[in-house]
Amino acid sequence: MPWYFAVAERDHDIQNPTSAEKIRALGEQLRLAPGSQVLDVACGKAGPALILASEFGCHITGVERAPEFAAAAREAVNLAGLQERIDIVEHDAAAYPLEPASYDVAMCLGASFVWDGLVGTLAALAPSARSGGHVVVGEPYWRSSFPAGVDAEGFASLEQTVRRFEDAGLSVTALISANDDDWDRYESLHWRAIEEWLTENPDDPDASEIRQRHEGARRRYVEFQREALGWAIFAGRKP
Repeated sequence: MPWYFAVAERDHDIQNPTSAEKIRALGEQLRLAPGSQVLDVACGKAGPALILASEFGCHITGVERAPEFAAAAREAVNLAGLQERIDIVEHDAAAYPLEPASYDVAMCLGASFVWDGLVGTLAALAPSARSGGHVVVGEPYWRSSFPAGVDAEGFASLEQTVRRFEDAGLSVTALISANDDDWDRYESLHWRAIEEWLTENPDDPDASEIRQRHEGARRRYVEFQREALGWAIFAGRKP
């Protein structure tokens, strides 16, 4: 079966509900500069890494398990001429060796599932950040009540999400939230890519399963997620 997200995110430059402007704002908040060392876990096609490296001159190590995304990331890095600033490592992030106190920023945008949720992600990444550095996570949060019977998926309210950083010994110094336009663009690119793929591949043996997953995700988004689910980049400073 074609991997669902390889189909759904074929047109995404940034594979999260955010924008290039907000990634640049993140770099400014973190005071990134030439010489800054950044770890980008589950970096996907390296969209944020390309922006940060080109704008701030920092060095980024991107770790990506999916071969489709790792290959796309390397191609994008080469096209941008940023080979000196960005290294793409094809590796399971959960098994990637994290050297203690090695990075100014240890980042995971939209992939806390690598360590079974935010709490596990903070526990995994915090030791790799230097004192005075940051752990940065892009994470959904519930901004209003969700319908009865809906799985909370391990996400919490905004207040509870910030508290999870504090419980990990990290002081939240930046919060960069997705707005409705960010969410709509992110989801709409999924819808277009999958509908086009289904038209192009009507006889694929897995087309029915991909359509079912696609239609279910679209239905959940318009029924309650757009209203109830937020997403933000949180930056927690390590003492």
